[in-house]
Amino acid sequence: MRNESAACLPTTNSRPRRRRWLKTRHRLKTQHKRSWKFRRNLSRRFGNSLPSVERRLAERHDVRPEGLIRERPYGLGGLDHEFGTDQNTMKAAVVSSFDTPPRYEDFAEPVSKNHGEMLLEVLAVGLHPRVRSQADGSHYTSKGELPLIPGIDGVGRGSDGKLRYFVLDDTPIGSMAEKTVIEVDRSIVLPRGVDPVAVAAGLNPAMGSWLALRCRVPLKKRQKVLILGATGNAGNMAVQVARHLGASQIIAAGRSETKLAKLPALGATDVVTFEDAKLGTLVREVDVVLDFVWGETTAKTMVNVITERTDRRQPLTWIEIGSVTGPTAAIPSAALRAARLQIVGSGIGSVPGRDIVDELSSLVKEIVRGTFRVDAKAMPLSSVGQAWSEAAHTSQRIVLIPHEYRNSDV
Repeated sequence: MRNESAACLPTTNSRPRRRRWLKTRHRLKTQHKRSWKFRRNLSRRFGNSLPSVERRLAERHDVRPEGLIRERPYGLGGLDHEFGTDQNTMKAAVVSSFDTPPRYEDFAEPVSKNHGEMLLEVLAVGLHPRVRSQADGSHYTSKGELPLIPGIDGVGRGSDGKLRYFVLDDTPIGSMAEKTVIEVDRSIVLPRGVDPVAVAAGLNPAMGSWLALRCRVPLKKRQKVLILGATGNAGNMAVQVARHLGASQIIAAGRSETKLAKLPALGATDVVTFEDAKLGTLVREVDVVLDFVWGETTAKTMVNVITERTDRRQPLTWIEIGSVTGPTAAIPSAALRAARLQIVGSGIGSVPGRDIVDELSSLVKEIVRGTFRVDAKAMPLSSVGQAWSEAAHTSQRIVLIPHEYRNSDV
């Protein structure tokens, strides 16, 4: 009779290698509780070449046979990228608790392991509101994984010497580090001589309104736009994007009269505070609302717009982009019945990642041309704690710089 288990042993006379194979088989049997017949078929399929079998089984079952892969460094359990056996380290902004800002610390350097991935030297990373909510665990995409490196996008340079703007998927290894691993097809090559700080500062805040008015609800020429929360970075960019895309009237609404007074220079035709009694009358004929605030402010404004609307048969599209004043809004059911109101969201999930990348090239061209005014403040990554404190109070978009570079380098 044929010994079934013998067929799965490596065809080698090396006792150490045989022992290693037996240890791997035993670990698979005990850890994963799968049938030996399944593993026997795997071995037959992939052959009895011991290193090949070990690697394929390890990748499939997430085990680490002796001598193949060393244990991952501290703080990196559960990540998708493998790490080298030398355990090279880099400097990064590390979040160890959702209750405290990131700290500038050593962290294991990631290694690209899959086809289509690339290791980048990071040059500039924007400190966006989305990044702050990622770091405190409040963003809707948060999985509660710690420790993590925050950062959802940035500008970096690959081994090919090309400068790239990249967008990261939801991963605990973000862009606020000296190096990061990206998917090449979620990046675009930037033209030579471009300012990495300007791109890192401008793309994310502009992207919210750009995607909303290009992908979610394409803006038609001469339509009227209301921007709720126009005094922030994203709101400032929304005014400029709406002007660029051909809106005939751009109404900027916010709390600060001082900040609102600066928006006509960016393209706003009217400015109004949330508390102003003329708000409802001023915005009653708008076609599209870009909403960066949500919460109670949105609920009140929506009622005012619909109540004052002259022709309620006229379509009104309300695009929810941000939630500065609160994650929930008590929208009266009558508002949905009394007018041709359509409420949609725009963001990660509602706009596919590939569509976002496709739109990046057009947006980068406009930023490089100077179409949009970008107010950025560069700070070294080592000052991440100070940057975190300033970000909540400044109107500038803070950009963290992991490495010193000269304009001639890019």
